[in-house]
Amino acid sequence: MRRTLSTLGVAGALLAAAVAVPTMATADAATEADHSRASERPIVIGHRGASGYRPEHTLEAYRLAIRMGADYIEPDLVSTSDGVLVARHENEISGTTDVSAHPEFAARKATKTIDGVAVTGWFTEDFTLAELKTLRAKERLPQVRVANTAFDGRFEVPTLQEVIDLARAEGRARGRTIGIYPETKHPSYFASIKLPLEEPLVRVLRQNRLDRKNSPVFVQSFETANLRKLNRMIDVKLAQLLDATGRPYDFTVAGDTRSYQDLAKPAGLKWIAAYADGIGANKNLIVPRDAAGALLAPTSVVRDAHREGLLVHSWTFRAENQFLPVDFRIGTDPNGRGDITAEYELFLGLGLDGVFTDQPDTAVAARAGLAEN
Repeated sequence: MRRTLSTLGVAGALLAAAVAVPTMATADAATEADHSRASERPIVIGHRGASGYRPEHTLEAYRLAIRMGADYIEPDLVSTSDGVLVARHENEISGTTDVSAHPEFAARKATKTIDGVAVTGWFTEDFTLAELKTLRAKERLPQVRVANTAFDGRFEVPTLQEVIDLARAEGRARGRTIGIYPETKHPSYFASIKLPLEEPLVRVLRQNRLDRKNSPVFVQSFETANLRKLNRMIDVKLAQLLDATGRPYDFTVAGDTRSYQDLAKPAGLKWIAAYADGIGANKNLIVPRDAAGALLAPTSVVRDAHREGLLVHSWTFRAENQFLPVDFRIGTDPNGRGDITAEYELFLGLGLDGVFTDQPDTAVAARAGLAEN
């Protein structure tokens, strides 16, 4: 089910009359062609919604991202005990819900090994959907995003179906298509406890007629085996996530010694292109930073990926100083806002096809500014 953009066409039918997807650079494309891609409307992905302004992975965060102009909204997916996919950053939910304040669930606190790491807390797979719906979301970074804490306790944990319903309703209201960009979280772990993520994900997408190559859907994962499995199951676009350090956990399980950095090299990108349509790369793989946090020279990852017919989306763009390279920080407050526009201009100028951002309004504005130049 591997697709290339030559199959999808220049517009790609990716977002039906909404978001134009840039044509892929061919193997002999010049560097100038890569730089011109930024003017061809890279997509803006609301990272966990507009998580810079509302508690992440809530319908309100997704709704605000859409209002701000995001083309896609991103739900991280984990499973309940009854096999329903819900949107949470992790299956451990003490940091993103008020579960610890519910005495009826005190006995469910546990320590589990997730991807080789011992984690203590409350886990979605130990709750039915009905039980999860009694919880309320809270801000995951309360000391960084103090204003977001005003919304603690207001919003439920949404299901994947509710996210899809929201995207469609908001899209109809605004006359444009809103895509979804779900991430399967810890797929090897969930498979090990008999709650695999792939089958319910495919089922929900098919039920919503979002299972075609031109559906406004990307499915992403930090693991590779589940994406390769999904490539045999469904015809939506797939994105291999690449961190700047470590390796996919399914590689650890299988004894594969390759790292994410290996996969970001030409040979690794060629391997990825056999099953995926794009990569979601840590920003440091594209423009590294030194030990002090200052920018170094860009790598060839964007150009190399384009030569393999892969889209390149990058994560995560955040406006607060502590998340920015020192080159773009303003003042000394780590939680103060820096020059996020300069960071977008740098990365989009390298030919990115999309950005994951906590503040979608800033990405939409930067994209518009570049298009005017």
